[in-house]
Amino acid sequence: MTPAPAPSGGIPPIARLLGLSGLLPQIGAVALLLGNDPASRFSALAVAYAYAALILSFLGGLWWGLAARTEGAPRWLWFASVAPSLIALVTAWPWMVGLRWPGPSLVVLGISLIGALLVDRALVRAGIAPPGWMALRVPLSLGLGILTLAAAAL
Repeated sequence: MTPAPAPSGGIPPIARLLGLSGLLPQIGAVALLLGNDPASRFSALAVAYAYAALILSFLGGLWWGLAARTEGAPRWLWFASVAPSLIALVTAWPWMVGLRWPGPSLVVLGISLIGALLVDRALVRAGIAPPGWMALRVPLSLGLGILTLAAAAL
């Protein structure tokens, strides 16, 4: 049985639904922070940090997969693919050595998530990303990036 073509630009509806549901952990963390409960503050910040770092690393894996399936993938894409995991790792360093955390680390992750759209746009321009890629990536990267920055500010 051949799968039905995805409507609205090539991204299957399940990908949109699951992608948007992926914002829920960060929404929950921000909601807890807005509740201003001292007992849940550190846990909410830790969840916000861990989830942002995880998803940023996931984006690098997506880019690696796109590079691997593209004959003659541009060299920059291989480097861009490993950068998110390295950024996520570096943002854990302040916590490991007892410096102020996770506020500054959340800012770096939030900006990195939003900045990832530059790589996504380059993938589209190079013809590497599937049709409808930006329609999926823009709300997810902006949403998670803004939520992560909000967690840093609370």
